[in-house]
Amino acid sequence: MLWRGFARVFNKYHNIKVDTKKEKLEDFKTAITSTVRSLSNSEKIEVIFGNQTTKSLENSIRLPELDRTENKLNYEEIRALADSKSLRWRFSNKETLKKYEPEGNISKKLYSVSEKIRCEKIGAGYFKGVKSNIENFYQKRIAGLDLKSSEDKIIESFENYLRIKFLDFKSESQIDKKLKTYKKDLNDKFKNSIVELKESTLDQEKFNALISQLISDMSLDENTDNEEKNDEESNNDDKQAKPQNQEQKSRQKEEIHEEMSIDSSVLDQDHQTKDSDNVEEELEVEDSSRPDIKKRGNTNFGDIKYKTYTEEFDEIVKAEDLESVDELARLRKNLDQQLLQLKNFISKLANKLQRKLLAKQNRSWNFDLEEGLLDTSKLTRVIVDPFNSLSFKKEKDIEFKDTLVTILIDNSGSMRGKPISVAAICADILSRTLERCMVKVEILGFTTKHWKGGSSREKWMKNNKPNLPGRLNDLRHIIYKSADTQWRQAKNNMGLMLKEGLLKENIDGEALKWAFNKMNKRKEDRKILMVISDGAPVDDSTLSTNTSDYLETNLKKTVRWIETKSNIELLAIGIGHDVTRYYDRAIKITDVQDLGDVMINQLTDLFVENNKKTLH
Repeated sequence: MLWRGFARVFNKYHNIKVDTKKEKLEDFKTAITSTVRSLSNSEKIEVIFGNQTTKSLENSIRLPELDRTENKLNYEEIRALADSKSLRWRFSNKETLKKYEPEGNISKKLYSVSEKIRCEKIGAGYFKGVKSNIENFYQKRIAGLDLKSSEDKIIESFENYLRIKFLDFKSESQIDKKLKTYKKDLNDKFKNSIVELKESTLDQEKFNALISQLISDMSLDENTDNEEKNDEESNNDDKQAKPQNQEQKSRQKEEIHEEMSIDSSVLDQDHQTKDSDNVEEELEVEDSSRPDIKKRGNTNFGDIKYKTYTEEFDEIVKAEDLESVDELARLRKNLDQQLLQLKNFISKLANKLQRKLLAKQNRSWNFDLEEGLLDTSKLTRVIVDPFNSLSFKKEKDIEFKDTLVTILIDNSGSMRGKPISVAAICADILSRTLERCMVKVEILGFTTKHWKGGSSREKWMKNNKPNLPGRLNDLRHIIYKSADTQWRQAKNNMGLMLKEGLLKENIDGEALKWAFNKMNKRKEDRKILMVISDGAPVDDSTLSTNTSDYLETNLKKTVRWIETKSNIELLAIGIGHDVTRYYDRAIKITDVQDLGDVMINQLTDLFVENNKKTLH
């Protein structure tokens, strides 16, 4: 890691010889420059120190000059400022920031502070294990400030308030004493909006617009202008003596406010996963009783909320709406030809599953009832004695009558060929077999409408390519067979999976949420979700504009929520890839020929009595 190399350089600065100081300083600057380029995600950025000249201010980051090699605080400050500027370079769009900038000197400074902390919040989420370093340096800086003017107190109170709310900094009693009055006033004005601000951290436009309005509503500059007028009238003699020094101090303070940020001394991915697992967020779950209402459930989706750049181009479509009736019939014939080759194999599997399920569903009856079906075995009693009443019977409820099985199939390009054919065949067979056992089955597929982002990416590019746009492709979720549709009515739809050009990218996390929400609306007592995939979620457009684990992290969080906080039983089958790192209950198969056997065995195991208790 870059900062580990940096740490080695830093430790050498103690007890060094005078004639090597210049060389060590250059090593330090080299380490800083490498880190800046890594954090800013820009190899072209230039890092300049002190009063060095630069060819382009727009493509450079200026840091203070190093004082002395033994000055530890100077090193910590430069590292923090380097991180802050790098994160702001990466996560802040200047045009969007300028668009919502409020009027007034103080308001502009608070607005700039809020944008800095927004970027720090994002950076702290992506580069774990550094929050303590940020807090330690910030507390050192603010504890040493001599806050006299109202403007300084307003700005420091605002920054301290946001750091506590956004970065979970501890509230220091010494600092609170200095800023108590101002922070109470801030809390009164911001408490109703702080949740919305935190949720819009990744949406710069929404965040900037909201924080700008909140700051403007405080009318800070009007109040301060009145105070300054009174000060000018009472201190007219001093008016000419201090303006230059005051301006210099103000400029220095502003620079510190804008640039103080994260010490990225550890960019450890293990810490990243561990930290993100400890922070709770929310998954939108559709209420089955009110489809138009979404209820909120606590989930472990990490401290950066997964988002989509736009959903206007997404589609949920029935298979029969994607192709003509004739084309679906032709594709079904192709599927049937492959079924012929596997006829004996499939028949054996289907019979195996049916025998096991029906063995648990032996018909049993309640007798001597007042109503129901006439019990013909008791008619002799009536014949012998006409005064005997007729006897009725009712069949007992069957164990699996009230069960839903959803099969969610990865329709990505990597499934092309034999994997998708076998998946389609097995889903088809399972649907037929479970239907005979009175178990309802729905078959779903997930992919994207386009390669390379489609209309979503085009919109993003027209909108000046904001940083970290979130999911950046057009989803296509396909309903091959709904739970209430009979197999014979939907059988031609299965052939669509063989359609050339259908299979593209796969965004598994959102597909799981979609399948979950569909199942959550259903009234069946027992619900089983089976996922068939061939590996990790991949979408080039999304991964090229976000972190490399963006989709994978979202999948893990979604799976964990469904497994631990819902009544839906989840199992997965990985084709050629181990998916146990995502799912607790998962099977890997190396030969797609094994898929049918594994699917049926897994389902059969789930139908064992009390098996559900062992899953949760």
